[in-house]
Amino acid sequence: MRPILPRPAVVPPLALLAATAATAPTPDARAVEGAGGVPSWIVGDPGDAVVAHEPGLVLAGGGGDVDEAMRWMLERAAGGDVVVIRASGGPGYNDYLFDQLGVPVDSVETIVIPDAAAAHDPSVAERILGAEALFIAGGDQTAYVEAWRDTPVEDAINHLVNEKLAVVGGTSAGMMILGGTWYAPATLGVLSEEALADPYHPYMETLGHDDFITVPLLADTVLDTHFGDRDREGRLVAFMARMETDRGVDAFAIACDEFTAVVVDGEGRARVFGEWPAFPDEAFFLRSRCAPPASLPEVCVPGTPLTWDRDDRAVEVHRVPGTVDGDGWFDLTDWTSGDGGTWHAWWVEDGVLLEQPIDGPADCPCPGDLDGSGAVGFEDVVALTAAWGGVGPADLDGDGVVALADLIALLAAWGPCAG
Repeated sequence: MRPILPRPAVVPPLALLAATAATAPTPDARAVEGAGGVPSWIVGDPGDAVVAHEPGLVLAGGGGDVDEAMRWMLERAAGGDVVVIRASGGPGYNDYLFDQLGVPVDSVETIVIPDAAAAHDPSVAERILGAEALFIAGGDQTAYVEAWRDTPVEDAINHLVNEKLAVVGGTSAGMMILGGTWYAPATLGVLSEEALADPYHPYMETLGHDDFITVPLLADTVLDTHFGDRDREGRLVAFMARMETDRGVDAFAIACDEFTAVVVDGEGRARVFGEWPAFPDEAFFLRSRCAPPASLPEVCVPGTPLTWDRDDRAVEVHRVPGTVDGDGWFDLTDWTSGDGGTWHAWWVEDGVLLEQPIDGPADCPCPGDLDGSGAVGFEDVVALTAAWGGVGPADLDGDGVVALADLIALLAAWGPCAG
């Protein structure tokens, strides 16, 4: 058992070239403006293509675009229209996506949507709705939330994901807003040591839930980017601890290293692209062990270091190296099946994140089965009421006293234990 140490950032020269391609000006892009003066640039046919596209997700860790993942996205667009949205910057993606990856599409258009006024321009939502592939560029996720939430842009993105079944992706900040739980700090981004020392640190004040972009596979899932490169393991675990404590949900997370991308097909299979083993490119799929109340952190309160132990495996982590062929995968429909990765347990003791390798997910305890019979029933109610006002196994929610909340949790688990 060892503390998780920061890993050195590695910047591959070829990946730097890809990053430059995604940000450099595109001289032959045609600049246009919507009715409200929203800037956009398009290459290709400005008409609306009608094609048999396929659904999918692209989750990219930032630091440079992963060509193989971007080709996968374009292939699923099936020759249709690609739209890139961002809050600032220019059309650097246009030529990269239209000409440089070798996958033909009808058009690529970049739209800059810097504020809510632009997000309410009817022409913006109209152009997004016409896309077979939508990509959200990197930048500042706080700017995206402030400018796009509760606007027609949000509605258009959700329509693409849930109705049109287009392929939708994002890099860096663009990836982070795709989770059912999203982190968008109003000030500075929290560091791992700050989040572990105080899971309610002032820089942790903005954790949104279920009120922005709705991707069914990413419900109760928080996303993070630039992961090992910026030592973000601790803060992601703290995000999950807050989800468990504040909302009582079974928390999940996905994180990507820089120059790593996860692509998810319509069946929920997530493949990981990168340049492993030449570079340490990995994706991380995190799940809390079991569900509340059995999974709740032991100590998650303001001003106090986090403790989330749960028998030294509070969070079960599947690490998948990203390869050029994307042959490592993980199933987001069961959060258990996969190939090419390794399982690890992470837990927190008094603000220190620890880890060890494990064989795989452990069986879950059965909340409320106080007599060990394999089912929650009348005898367990008797045992809980006998312990009323005290502590011990009947304290199902871990708040230090057996009370009404524990009885409610027991009744919610009534019947045979799962598995």
